[in-house]
Amino acid sequence: MNPAPAAAVPRLHPKARLQRDEVRGRDVLLYPEGLVTLNPTGAEILGLCDGVRSVADIVAALEQRYGASGLEQDVMSFLDGLGAKGLVIYGR
Repeated sequence: MNPAPAAAVPRLHPKARLQRDEVRGRDVLLYPEGLVTLNPTGAEILGLCDGVRSVADIVAALEQRYGASGLEQDVMSFLDGLGAKGLVIYGR
């Protein structure tokens, strides 16, 4: 699978859902076959995957929020990993 370009617009697969697990005190990505436990950064990235923002927009928002730079590779690797599992899809 090829990595998504920065202009790609990610969103969660319709059968996947970002949810807070109050018992574990963590955010999780639920899907029919199971769940992925997320760290706070992963949950924040997925929270920005609204089908409107591009990968570049998401990276810019995170870099501005944290006063950091060079996050593009990390964000793209995270999204590509979930994309390979069919949990994140691209397109408007």
